[in-house]
Amino acid sequence: MVLIDGTLIRTQRRTGSADRRNYSGKHRSHGLHFLALTNERGRLIWISAARPGRTHDNTAARHDYILTHLGAASLGALADLGFRGLDNDILDPVIVTGYAASRTHKLTPGQKEANRVLAVARAPVEHGFAHLKNWRILTKLRTDPTRATRLLRALLVLTNLEVNR
Repeated sequence: MVLIDGTLIRTQRRTGSADRRNYSGKHRSHGLHFLALTNERGRLIWISAARPGRTHDNTAARHDYILTHLGAASLGALADLGFRGLDNDILDPVIVTGYAASRTHKLTPGQKEANRVLAVARAPVEHGFAHLKNWRILTKLRTDPTRATRLLRALLVLTNLEVNR
């Protein structure tokens, strides 16, 4: 089992209209979007290529063929509600997400408990991102996606070395 999540690495804004796609309305800042896979203890296993900050988790997962790769490796993943609708196989899901409430559909106590259990199981992925974002070099990051991808993958290795000490 792995944990999957997406995050925004905030960047310094570049001038010009080409940087508009790096603006994340959810976070109200410029940045680059990354997906990451961690194990159940929060150790980062894989990080995706940089995408514009406005990219949704589902879109990034589709572009990286996450479902295909997880299925080929016979792995399952726990994810947040940002990945709802990615895996529509009801009988044998690869990616498990929580239940979403709406104005007309309130959650039952059993669904609320399932969401609580899923949130507890997913906490290590947030810790993995926190360890990665501690590197001060990320505060000076510009929005060149290829450089950012190489930098973050190098920091992934260094973070794992630091955490294992």
